[in-house]
Amino acid sequence: MKKLVLTVWLMGLAFWAQAQALYDPSAFDKKYGGLLKHPGVQIEAAEAINQMYNYKFYEADKEFRWLRVRYPSHPMPYFLMGLAEWWKIVPNTDVTDYDDRCLAYMDTTITLAERLYDVSENKLEPSFFLAAAYAFKGRLYSERKKWAKATVAGKNALKYFDKCKNNSEFSPELLFGDGMYNYYSQWIPENYPLLKPILMFFPKGNKTQGIKQLETTANSAFYTRIEARYFLLQIYSMENQYDKAYDMAKYMTEQFPDNPFFERYFARSAFVRGRLAEAESASKDILTKIERGQAGYEAVSGRTAAYILAYINHLYYKNLPVARENYQKAIEYAKQTNSTDAGYYLSSVLNLGKIATEEKNFDLARTYFKEVMDKADRKSSQFKEAKKALDESKKSRREERRKRRE
Repeated sequence: MKKLVLTVWLMGLAFWAQAQALYDPSAFDKKYGGLLKHPGVQIEAAEAINQMYNYKFYEADKEFRWLRVRYPSHPMPYFLMGLAEWWKIVPNTDVTDYDDRCLAYMDTTITLAERLYDVSENKLEPSFFLAAAYAFKGRLYSERKKWAKATVAGKNALKYFDKCKNNSEFSPELLFGDGMYNYYSQWIPENYPLLKPILMFFPKGNKTQGIKQLETTANSAFYTRIEARYFLLQIYSMENQYDKAYDMAKYMTEQFPDNPFFERYFARSAFVRGRLAEAESASKDILTKIERGQAGYEAVSGRTAAYILAYINHLYYKNLPVARENYQKAIEYAKQTNSTDAGYYLSSVLNLGKIATEEKNFDLARTYFKEVMDKADRKSSQFKEAKKALDESKKSRREERRKRRE
């Protein structure tokens, strides 16, 4: 019996030692020269990355800081911490509170990646981090309309993207840069003609190929998978591929239910596709999270959600008090984001005018319609609709007065 117990104990000890060797970080580090393909790092970082995309930044930061302690000379931990700061900006890119920290982390990423580039035989991994860090700096500078800095950062990103090009067999992460360049190098001059002179010296892109590359990245990469999906969501909408946008937004909201960007896109794409029950549910959830001050949920998401709820109650439930309340919310959120010349604001004011007309409050209706006509572009659908509604409101008012006289 003692021999049996001793044998079992020794077997257990051997198994434990084998497991320790299998999952020993130092053993992993010896086997994998870099971190991009390092399964141990992926295991350790996976939960933190998921927490980050679900807007649990405190929990994510603890893990990123642990990676920084373990790999103090590697750019990855700093890049992930910079990425977290960027995602704090994503819900409302007009907010500048996180700019300095985001840029500082990306600068540190660049410094460490340059050192790694100088001493590494394989230049692909440091090139990836250099390209990514410069790309995020360029993106942030372009949001701030600092075009000179954005151009310099973009050129640097492109230089290192070129070094990563056609090397997806090393890591699927590298395909992300190919996809981004192919799509946006063609999309930007199509939509921003003034930037054509800057891009004329760069290689031509291919939007169709870029989308395919981003879709491959979205399905096979680890670190850039969610970033690829983030861009694909916007690309599908820009390319009028609303079914794909809806499917992607729904899936991402299921994966990260507290991510305001994904939930906002889900509410909007469900609304566009006529899935009103889903749009209504998501919009109510967004407004509830705003009211309780949940991280990332603010006025940009609020104006979308409030408008959707107002529209559904106005035109489907015929519940005018609830519709009016939510149109007013959409207007207030639009004011908070300085977007009183944009669609949600103008459409909300326009529809309040229509409700006032239905309720025979013609003076108030006239006020709303005139505001739309004052703020909207004369060629816009809102201006034309407001002008038509104003004429119809005047006609209704004359008919109402005639009835009273009879």
